[in-house]
Amino acid sequence: MEHSRSDHEMDHEMKKKPGGHDHHHMIADFKRRFWICLVLTIPIIFLTPHIQNLLGIRELLGFYGDSYALLFLSSIVYFYGGYPFFKGMYNELKSRMPGMMTLVAVAITTAYIYSSAVVFGLKGEIFFLELVTLVDIMLLGHWLEMRSVMGASQALQQLVKLLPASAHKLMSEGRPWKSHWKN
Repeated sequence: MEHSRSDHEMDHEMKKKPGGHDHHHMIADFKRRFWICLVLTIPIIFLTPHIQNLLGIRELLGFYGDSYALLFLSSIVYFYGGYPFFKGMYNELKSRMPGMMTLVAVAITTAYIYSSAVVFGLKGEIFFLELVTLVDIMLLGHWLEMRSVMGASQALQQLVKLLPASAHKLMSEGRPWKSHWKN
């Protein structure tokens, strides 16, 4: 039994998910988003009033407009880091099967809208740190998950290469089985 497709074509198809997405691209995307958001999380930590009060550095790091700087940095993490979850939520809701992406998107959107309202005058606490931490953790989790899925897919691909192209069934007497069906 011969295959009409080249090994290169089959290798390329094995790298794709059923939805047609390239695993390598998705892994690189989650990794890039994670590292960028993690770097932005560092100043967000030190701009968060609760952390400043906890560490006793409010007078040292607090400045006029620091809540707007916090909103700005958190907005970058929310939109850039949250994009895969918004896209996933759209696909889940379109197929009427809400799942983890919907849950994460709703959680970060709730924290973002509420915290933004607090910055603009609503009485309450801001949750930007919780928002960016959730985005960071979920991006890391999806990056690691995609890496492990890719590793398992490659292992299965190697196993498939070991399978013979054809097989012959031997009867108990040791002779090949012949079909008696006629076309």
